[in-house]
Amino acid sequence: QVQLVESGGGLVQAGGSLRLSCAASGIIFSIRAMGWYRQAPGKQRELVASITRPGNTNYADSVKGRFTISRDNAKKTVYLQMNSLKPEDTAVYYCNLPFDSDYEKYWGQGTQVTVSS
Repeated sequence: QVQLVESGGGLVQAGGSLRLSCAASGIIFSIRAMGWYRQAPGKQRELVASITRPGNTNYADSVKGRFTISRDNAKKTVYLQMNSLKPEDTAVYYCNLPFDSDYEKYWGQGTQVTVSS
C-alpha cells in the first residue's frame, strides 16, 4: 500500500524558513512524479510544487522564487524548502502523486505550517 508521511512543519515568523520532508513507501519512488500540496482552512487543496523523475520542477505562482522542491531517490523522500514565508503560506502541507488516478486514497496526515505576522 502507498504510504506518505510528511514532517517538518511548525510555527515560524514571517520571513522565516522551513524544510518539509515526505517519506514515501509502497511505490517505486524513483520513477514517480511527486508533488507538494497545501490546504488552508476554508480553502481548496492546491498543488504548490511538483518534481518529475528527470528532476524538472514546477511551482505555483504564489510560491515561485521562494519554495524549492527536491528529491532523494535513495531515501525515497521529497523535500520542500520554504523560504521567505508569508502568513498566507499557513496551511497543512501534504505530498502526493500528481499523476496517479488513485491519489485521493493516499493523503496522509500532512504537516502543519503556521506563519505568524
